[in-house]
Amino acid sequence: MAAADGVLTGWSVGEHTHEGVSHRTYRRGSGPGVIVIHEIPGITPSVAAFADEVVAAGYTVVMPSLFGTPGAPFSGAAVARSLTRACVSREFTILALGETSPIAGWLRDLARELHAELGGPGVGALGMCFTGGFALAMMVEPAVVAPVLAQPSLPFPVSPARAADVNLSPADLEVVRRRARDGHQVLGVCYRSDRAVGTRFQTLTSELGDAFVRVELDGSGHSTLTEQRDQGAVDRVLAFFDDHLRG
Repeated sequence: MAAADGVLTGWSVGEHTHEGVSHRTYRRGSGPGVIVIHEIPGITPSVAAFADEVVAAGYTVVMPSLFGTPGAPFSGAAVARSLTRACVSREFTILALGETSPIAGWLRDLARELHAELGGPGVGALGMCFTGGFALAMMVEPAVVAPVLAQPSLPFPVSPARAADVNLSPADLEVVRRRARDGHQVLGVCYRSDRAVGTRFQTLTSELGDAFVRVELDGSGHSTLTEQRDQGAVDRVLAFFDDHLRG
């Protein structure tokens, strides 16, 4: 079935279910698999435009719709609605320290299924802002070999401890550390002055060492790949996918 949501025309609509939880998915392209997880407020035109760039670079892109109206434009009202929905959902941990958001299990299963279908060295995963850390949590799944964290913002940095937290349980963090020691890299992208990211890039450097590839941009923007898009950041993400998914 083809999507009829304006900017998502040409994308195939599906649904993924894991442990009784279902979310709509949008799929397009061919080649190695990449899961693009939208930011607040949802799959906006700029998120879809970035995903189209990944498709054009030669990848099969799957975008789950976790909240918001797919294809709707970015607006303050849309942000407020999606944030309210996300904050009361049991799928996301907003302020908790040392916990993995439950949605990670669903996303890992999606990655596992996509890799089983497409084969190759594994799949990529990219999260943005509210969902930025979800790509790191997906790294617990061996099928995920190219995780990208674009301005990860959970838990909300309302205290120094939360600003440094990477939204993972101790057990999941140990798996990520082990995979990093085994040679798997994580790419992080943010604007250097973005307070929403807190100090978690420093945490990731401390925990993962050189396996954490840290890209910090000049300027005062937030959404590195979408609303305040930086072409250099987009190019680094595509190069990272190329390095790790075309082996």
